[in-house]
Amino acid sequence: MIETIVPKLPMHHRKETEKFYRILGFETLPGSLQHYLMMRNGALEIHFFEHRDLECDQNYGQIYIRCSALEQLYNQYTSLGVEIHPEGSLKKKPWGQTEFSILDPVHNLITFGENIHAVQQ
Repeated sequence: MIETIVPKLPMHHRKETEKFYRILGFETLPGSLQHYLMMRNGALEIHFFEHRDLECDQNYGQIYIRCSALEQLYNQYTSLGVEIHPEGSLKKKPWGQTEFSILDPVHNLITFGENIHAVQQ
């Protein structure tokens, strides 16, 4: 009966968050409010709730997004000026994934990953 999961992450300001995620290819969903933002990229949906008192260096919000054509996505984002996390460059990991990571405006860690074996098939 469970169909999907929709992560909810903190944000300081809707416009700043919306602008950042639009660069990543997300669109704003109808029904979004000033203090609650809903965005979608393909089948992936992320919601954001306002948390103006959040201190970015103490934010541990994280999501992991499984992808295909990860290297192409990485190249697209870097060409658009999306900053890659200092410890999150595109790398093959020992757990069978190729990954890269970015931080959004309030330091939610967004990691993109692709199964190494799926790419080789």
